[in-house]
Amino acid sequence: MQQWISKISELDVGTVIPNEPMSKYTTWKIGGPADALIVPENSRQLAGLITRLYEEQIPWMIIGKGSNMLVSDKGIRGAVIKLSGELEQISFSDNEVKAGGGASFVRVSIMAGKEGLTGLEFAGGIPGSVGGAVYMNAGAHGSDVSRIFKSAEIVLENGELATYTAGDMEFAYRHSILHEKRGIVTKAYFSLTKGDRLEIGAAMAAYKDRRRKTQPLKQPCAGSVFRNPSGEHAARLIEAAGLKGLKVGGAEVSTLHANFIVNTGQATAEDVLTLMEQIKDIIASKFGIALVPEVFFVGER
Repeated sequence: MQQWISKISELDVGTVIPNEPMSKYTTWKIGGPADALIVPENSRQLAGLITRLYEEQIPWMIIGKGSNMLVSDKGIRGAVIKLSGELEQISFSDNEVKAGGGASFVRVSIMAGKEGLTGLEFAGGIPGSVGGAVYMNAGAHGSDVSRIFKSAEIVLENGELATYTAGDMEFAYRHSILHEKRGIVTKAYFSLTKGDRLEIGAAMAAYKDRRRKTQPLKQPCAGSVFRNPSGEHAARLIEAAGLKGLKVGGAEVSTLHANFIVNTGQATAEDVLTLMEQIKDIIASKFGIALVPEVFFVGER
């Protein structure tokens, strides 16, 4: 065990698991081992952990529900942090929801609907954490996080705790200030409005049925692979180029949704990366459009 892992293990920072395969934690079911997976249960443990990693100059990254992420076959050097316990809790007060950064964004939307609160229906099909959704300004069905976001408590990369309001976040398409200023969302507050439970439930059911019919949800995947170019849809371009079913190793362009790449069984990160490059090259050649990945590649190349 590396010396820094032994030191961290002696602190009150949560569970520390050395040499943990990331394929167990990603929706693509792909990824080599992290030097250490660390699972804090509250903000105090998280702040203490980040402070120590900062002091020791140990690289770290946060993993939510493992969607929207491609982890290297060689794994990740340093610490991977996964939130648990208090950092996954969800509660409601009047028209406001407070959700831990590690909470499932889908679960938040479902609970909001049961509370008769509208505004989070779009989140019913976003398979990530609350922290990841805030980081990415996640969206679907014509809405996104920025429209309901009130504030968030964030542990900055030096271990300090800060509160960011909507005006601080610099939200844009699939972007927030957290892309430039590193931090981990411990809690997020969303402002919703009262609605009709039946109407909210019907809208969410319709979205779910649409996803079931149009997305390969029964196969390991990571959601949309490429961002939609301005005025276009990546899926339409990929399908128009005849790339549905294109395969590299165990990675395949879904025959159900062209902007999804599925793991057909034994796909590696290199398979996915190679397939993504082929797609980008063909779309650039045929349509003169440069596709930009929506998924993040992390780890040692």
